[in-house]
Amino acid sequence: MNTTYQERKIVSRLLAVVLSALLMVPLLSSCGGGGSQNAAPPPPVDDTLSGRTVNNPASGNQPEAKRGLSTGQKVGITLAGAAALYYLYNQRKNAQGKGPEGQYYLSKNGRVYYRDAQNRPHWVTPPSEGIRVPESEAQQYRDFQGYNGRSTGRTLTDVAPQEAPAF
Repeated sequence: MNTTYQERKIVSRLLAVVLSALLMVPLLSSCGGGGSQNAAPPPPVDDTLSGRTVNNPASGNQPEAKRGLSTGQKVGITLAGAAALYYLYNQRKNAQGKGPEGQYYLSKNGRVYYRDAQNRPHWVTPPSEGIRVPESEAQQYRDFQGYNGRSTGRTLTDVAPQEAPAF
């Protein structure tokens, strides 16, 4: 009778070890660092914390107030804040590629972002000095905060699409 008890005790312990090991399999397999194709992209990167801003993508082709230019080319409006972000978004929303020179997106929470080569979203921050644009282009942003130094007006949450991701 004592032998039967010991055999049952050994079998019970062995069974407990095997079941414990089986319970650990899902936990251990989820910790793997493999590059799954269906893995969700990592959380957004907020470049505002590092002080990085997006350069004015139109700065290379925008004339400054120089001699010999017409009055229409000399007049410029400074866009900052929401107006500058919306301007940057509209300049890059149909661009090809990834990164700061690629396509920009407008999130549901009213922020503008782009995706890098690893598909991570990066928030876009306009330059603190604002973006100088020709008056003819700036007129569509006159209702937004930051238009010509104004602190009141619409924000990007007013124009954000509802189906966009809320990064």
